[in-house]
Amino acid sequence: MFHRILVAVDGTAAFHSAVETTAELAALTGATVRVLHIDTSDVVYDTVVPLEDDSTAHRTLEDAVSILRRAGVEADGELLDGLVSDVAPAVQDAAQRFGADLIVLGPHHRGRLASWFTPSVSDAVAHASRIAVLLAPERN
Repeated sequence: MFHRILVAVDGTAAFHSAVETTAELAALTGATVRVLHIDTSDVVYDTVVPLEDDSTAHRTLEDAVSILRRAGVEADGELLDGLVSDVAPAVQDAAQRFGADLIVLGPHHRGRLASWFTPSVSDAVAHASRIAVLLAPERN
């Protein structure tokens, strides 16, 4: 079924549901997992502003890989730097480079107006990807 799963994580509440869902799927299918975290920046006027410091980005990636490995899943990680506007294409590119047959993301619930001006990463990836996409709902 699934042999290579890319899970894209960020520092939001969706982190745990995406990683736990990926661990369950990989354990069932024997899939290898690549965790992707993008250390994002945004452009404000003419200045690039980091939205996360490097140590937090590394810790987010390491935490996800550790959770998967403790669940008995073969996992590694990839950390990229990128602008917020480039996250969705970066996820798709990373999935293709890894040879993923499934992308797991945590959905971001946003208002209708915010989504109209800037689609969420999960929406953008799901609509443009030629690879299966699973949006892991937040768990309580």
